[in-house]
Amino acid sequence: MTDADNAIGPINADGGTGENGEDTRLVLVTGVSGAGRTTSLKIFEDFGFDAVDNLPLRLLPALLSGGTDLDQPLAIGLDIRTRDFGVDQFVNIVSSLREQPGVNPMVVFVDAETGILQRRFTESRRPHPLTHDRPLVDAIEHEKRLMAPIAATADMIIDTSRLKSAELRKILQDQFAIGEKDAMAIFVKSFSFRQGVPGEADLVFDVRFLRNPHYDPELRLLTGLDDRVGAYIEKDQDFAGFMDRLKGLIGPVLPRYAQEGKSYLTIAVGCTGGQHRSVYIARMLNDWIAGLGYDVHLSHRDKPDEPKPGE
Repeated sequence: MTDADNAIGPINADGGTGENGEDTRLVLVTGVSGAGRTTSLKIFEDFGFDAVDNLPLRLLPALLSGGTDLDQPLAIGLDIRTRDFGVDQFVNIVSSLREQPGVNPMVVFVDAETGILQRRFTESRRPHPLTHDRPLVDAIEHEKRLMAPIAATADMIIDTSRLKSAELRKILQDQFAIGEKDAMAIFVKSFSFRQGVPGEADLVFDVRFLRNPHYDPELRLLTGLDDRVGAYIEKDQDFAGFMDRLKGLIGPVLPRYAQEGKSYLTIAVGCTGGQHRSVYIARMLNDWIAGLGYDVHLSHRDKPDEPKPGE
């Protein structure tokens, strides 16, 4: 999730100003390997930024020397794979640029949990740039320690551990006020508390108090997408009252979020395993919100695949 409270202010690709009253047309995108720096840079490019990846660090001050006005907003990707990259050097250059009139750079730092990064590198079969003779997990942790001073001085931190690309795009679009804003997009997702609360969630609801289909042998292997599981959950004596109060809570705040200019809203519903109750309640919420006319997207982060017949 973004560290929006630490952000300088929105950046307008058409030359607008941030909350501090200064034009901000330079974004430095950095972070740990595998966290989504390249994806973020491509998103900026789609937004109309000139995008430069792996610019040698020594060239950055020269590129912006003398308070050079940027006719086109510029996003530059930099990390430990960048030629002549140094953490202290990066921090010093950014500090110097921030004192330079007319530049006002913003540093976006992408990060992710160690286990998620390990899985990404394993699945992609790409070597970590710091692996050398050390295990993958050690390389990831070593890079996190190396990059910590940059993260500490970043204007915006995004945890991409469980973000979909569409959600990352919405986060950047919302923070940078790029282009004309579309209607607010709402993401409803189910999750398992065992796997952790989604870092990008704006509203989190715990439905572990509802009767659990896991304890019915006929329903255990099914998910909340099955109507039989839904019927079981709805027999809970508190189900109807809970749903009424949940809708009564969420309904009034949706237009207020939209009025505030929020581009995206993530509503997370969790249960123990992320398979039955959270999936069903998320389905119900998604259908209800869609009926109100909002742009809503449903996903189930931890739902297992349902067994095929005969398995």
